[in-house]
Order: sequence, then structure tokens, then C-alpha cells
Amino acid sequence: MNKILIANRGEIALRIIRTAKEMGIQTVAIYSEVDRLAPHVCFADEAICIGPAPSSQSYLLGDKIIEEAKKLNVDGIHPGYGFLSENASFAEAVTKAKMTFIGPSADSINTMGNKLLAKKAVMDYNIPLVPGTEEALKNIEEAIRVSKEIGFPILIKAAAGGGGKGMRIVKEEKDLEEQVQMAIGEAKSAFGDGRVFIEKYLESPRHIEVQVLADNHGNTVHLFERECSIQRRHQKLIEEAPSVIVDEDLREELGKCAVQVAKACNYSGAGTVEFIMDTDKRFYFLEMNTRLQVEHPVTELITGIDLVREQIEVARNKKLGFKQEDLSINGHAIELRVCAEDPNNNFLPDIGKLKVYNRPHGPGIRVDDSMYPGMDIPIYYDPMLAKLIVYAENRNTAIDRMLRAIEEYNIQGVKTTLPFGTFALKHDAFISGNFDTHFIDKYFSSLDNNNIDEEESKIAALAALLFARESKNLDEVTEKNINTNSSWYKSRKQ
Repeated sequence: MNKILIANRGEIALRIIRTAKEMGIQTVAIYSEVDRLAPHVCFADEAICIGPAPSSQSYLLGDKIIEEAKKLNVDGIHPGYGFLSENASFAEAVTKAKMTFIGPSADSINTMGNKLLAKKAVMDYNIPLVPGTEEALKNIEEAIRVSKEIGFPILIKAAAGGGGKGMRIVKEEKDLEEQVQMAIGEAKSAFGDGRVFIEKYLESPRHIEVQVLADNHGNTVHLFERECSIQRRHQKLIEEAPSVIVDEDLREELGKCAVQVAKACNYSGAGTVEFIMDTDKRFYFLEMNTRLQVEHPVTELITGIDLVREQIEVARNKKLGFKQEDLSINGHAIELRVCAEDPNNNFLPDIGKLKVYNRPHGPGIRVDDSMYPGMDIPIYYDPMLAKLIVYAENRNTAIDRMLRAIEEYNIQGVKTTLPFGTFALKHDAFISGNFDTHFIDKYFSSLDNNNIDEEESKIAALAALLFARESKNLDEVTEKNINTNSSWYKSRKQ
């Protein structure tokens, strides 16, 4: 594999390009019109404009991406995360075009991409599952019967879902029918698949996930766990490795289960098995993400393994260069997702120009980003600006280092999640490790300066939507939205 195309943008595209360059592999970047000055475009050996700003007209055009890759004699395509990374049809089309998809097979993606199929796949391996339905709900009568059997509260989930879409918590029977219909409608809208199922709702859960790696020769290992419980809208904000509540015995049990899940779908490459854990440390299989995770750097830092390099080597059909007994945890790593969001306004996305953008530096600090001063934050994509990751010999030092790094990180022009990071890492619940997925609801939203006026939130959301619509119906970006005079851009082009 001598040349790969990265079917993505932003920090993950840049991160993949860097490892590829270290491996002597040429890289091709794709970009939308609004991203033409983005760092990943300049750092790649070649770059091709794939379409207008909206992802539906650019980064999600699988057929066009493959067509351009063939023109440039690309050997493989790396999807990153998001966009087409868990699209089985795209993976299959890449293979049919006689290129290598740097990821699992289409069959593995299909199996784990549907929560019901995933549950069926792991049943024969004695993987603990949350009590609930094994098939999609057939009617409301079945929903009532199952809910009574497992007991309220229950959770309605979309079979093809993710990111909290199509998900509803129901505490009483009287609300069940309405919530089922709402979940079905949201699932149809988000995924084109209205099938939903029911699980017992765990009221104070931890979200623990395990990184796995598998080659095409039957070798599968786990690279230990990540703690991902601090979330907003079912999306993670702070991740760390290892988890403060997982001891060696539990770690071994989690790792074995994760490896079995990977084997259940004949997995190949890097993937993540997600578990939910109750207050008694009983864990249950949640889902498998068949791609590289946003939070993969914390695992890299505690293991010394470059996960992107391993993905590429597996795609080259090489065997893993290490066994389970060769892997160990060294130190502690924490990641904060630096998003263009206002924590004091219900984490609503913010937009604007980066008037100041200065990264933190020093021992044990890593920043994965694709930003520069003067850059406009596009309204079309995920609001994550960067990932701030710290590494230290132990958790307490890592917390202190993260607090110092946040203080040093200077971003002006948009609101960010940096202040929330300071709040969270200073909170007694986080320091003690006594927290769950409701951390924000329990603690952050109760602060006086974080009380949210519902009407203000609605107005802010509407304003953002109107701004988007005014940008020429999301089809074009005017020249004034691109800072062609950026000193960073000039320096890169010289």
C-alpha cells in the first residue's frame, strides 16, 4: 500500500496523514469548498475538492470519492471516524473497486451496526446483555408485556441508532405508547429504519469501553479500557484510560468479553466494544463501534501503540506484532474534547472566527487539531475543534496537568468546552471517581451561573439554524467566509 486517500476532514484526517507519512505512504486529502484552506489539505501530498460544504454533497459522496481515488491510483481508503466510517456499502464498494478499505469487512460493519444483530451475534459467547427484547418490537402490547417483566424504568432504543437518536427513557406504563411512537418516528428520520427495541434502564450507569485490535490471521487482543461516562446528549466530553473503578480482575473480564465480541463478527482492524456498568460493577454489552474512536489517543498514550499504524498494517494483511501478554498499562491519560459549544447555554454549538488560537505546551501534553488563528468555524460539521490529551505517571498528576493545559489553552472568538473541563476536573465526584453518565445533570446544571432559560435556548438554536440557511442554503460559502490572508496559510504555502 503506497498511497491512501483519507475520506474525512479536520483533526482525524491530519492525524492519519502524519502516521502515513512516517510509514512512507503517500496521502490524498479530500475537501469540501469550505475546507479548501484546512490544514489537512495542505499537509497531504495531493488533495481533491469533492463538492460543496454540506456533507451530503461532499464527504458523504462515497461513489464520487471512490471515482476520484481510482483516478489518482490510490491503493487504500481510510475513513477515519464519522461520515462513511461505518457505512458497509461504502466499505464493500471500495473493495469492489480493487482498493483496500482500511477497516473491518462490510459484513462486520453490518452486524455490529445494527444493535439487534449485534446482540444476536454475541449471545453464543455468554456476553452479559442488558435485560430486554431480542427482536424489534412488533406492537405496543409486546412493549407493555416486556416492560412489566423487566420493570420500569425502561429504555427504548433504535435498532440502527447511535448518538442518542431514537432513544427514550420511560418511567411509567402510561407514557409507554407515546414514547414508543416518538422513538420510531425519530429513528425513521435519522436512520431510515424505524425499528426499536426495549432494554432495562440502568439509572446510575458508567460507560466503559474496551479497545480491540484484530488481524486477518485469527489474532485478537484488547488494549484495556477507557472511562467515557462524562457526556452530554449521550456524546462523550471527557475520556480517560484506565478507568479509576476497574481493578485487575474486572479488567481481565472486560477484556476477554471484548475479544469475544470481536471474534463473534470476525472482526479485523481497530474497533471498540462498549459496555454499560451498574453501581455493583456488573457490566453489560452495549454495542461495538467498527472504526477508530475519537478518544483513541488515551489508549495510545498508556500502551505506546499507534492505532492508525496498526490499522494500516492489518489492512496490508500483516499479523499483529504483539500478543496480549506483551501489552501493559503505563501511566494515565485524560482527553477533553474541545468543542465550539457554550457550556453555560446547554452546550449549544457556537460559530465564529478564531481570533486567537494558542495551544498549550509542555511535558505530557498532546493536542490533536486542525485549527489556526483567523480560521472560520464551519457551521456544517461537528463542533469539535480539538482534542486536548494529557499523559502522566498517575491519575492525580494527569488531572493537575490537564488543569494547567486548559489554563494555557487560549481560544478567542467562539465559546468552548474548556471551562467545563476545568469545572469537571476540579469536582470532588471526578477526583474521587464517584461519578456516572449523569455527571452534568447532577452537578454542572445545578450551578447558579449555568441555569438555563429554556426560551433563550430555543432562540439561540433558531438563530443558529437561520444563520445556516442564510449561507446560501448550505450550498456555497462566500469568499468573505474564507480568511485567505491567514499568516498560517501563507507560511504553509511558502
